[in-house]
Amino acid sequence: MKPGRLFVALWCGVSLIGLASAAPPERMAAAKHSAMPLLAEAARADSPDLRSESFLIVDQRSGEALLARNADRVAPIASITKLMTAMVVLDRRQPLSEILLVTEEDRDRLRKSRSRLPIGSRLSRENLLRLALMSSENRAAAALSRNYPGGQPAFAKAMNDKARALGMRRSHFVEGTGLSADNVSTARDLSLLLKAASAYPLIRQFSTEADHTVALARGQREFRNTNPLVKDPNWEISLSKTGYIEEAGRCLVMQTWMRGRPVLVVLLDSFGKRTRTADARRLQKWLAQRPWDALVMARKGAAG
Repeated sequence: MKPGRLFVALWCGVSLIGLASAAPPERMAAAKHSAMPLLAEAARADSPDLRSESFLIVDQRSGEALLARNADRVAPIASITKLMTAMVVLDRRQPLSEILLVTEEDRDRLRKSRSRLPIGSRLSRENLLRLALMSSENRAAAALSRNYPGGQPAFAKAMNDKARALGMRRSHFVEGTGLSADNVSTARDLSLLLKAASAYPLIRQFSTEADHTVALARGQREFRNTNPLVKDPNWEISLSKTGYIEEAGRCLVMQTWMRGRPVLVVLLDSFGKRTRTADARRLQKWLAQRPWDALVMARKGAAG
């Protein structure tokens, strides 16, 4: 903040406090509320211009939130769901080498979305997990949940049980792909999901692979990561997942390393196809220009 602007903000705050101390209780309350926009503006002045509707940026080592907006707003999360899907699959310890068949049941009949994974494909559970995380293949995620003991109803229950165990109190899941807008969460809950998922080596590996080729009935087919940042040499990303349906907007969650520290990044409901990655780059640039300890202390002070 420029010195002049800071002086005005502080002067206005002191003036309001002075007026409130000499005023009746009802006027004290009014003065307190009128000061809040000034304080909020001062807090925003040194923040990056992120365009996502909801976001939460967390220093994973300290657990402190560095930036937040609408972090407790409940909203659809699209394919970010697949991180929970992957954890539930891995927790069950079903054989990763088992070959599963992609059937008509795995076709998207809700949104009629396309898939590069043909009906009739036979892939290992491991490869289906890889394609669900890396390339956000909905048929892969559907096949994984359908082949869970008890089928899709049992899989949805396991997802919600896992969410409760992680403390995701405002999240709910109905299926494993993220195509349903009834899969909902908040940026704050998703930071817990992201932290938990980062403890799974296979999720870290599969979600950050730039591409992968699988053998299908009609030959080999290459699948690519939906997050272009994973192959950007300026980024060190340990875990990544994108998501999109109309109700959720463009979403991106990552565990990434910035200045040698792990940072949890949750960006939800951006309006343009490239906005989520542009927000990530704006965040990276902003963090690179600030002393880390001072940043964390400033955010702790603002939270207090």
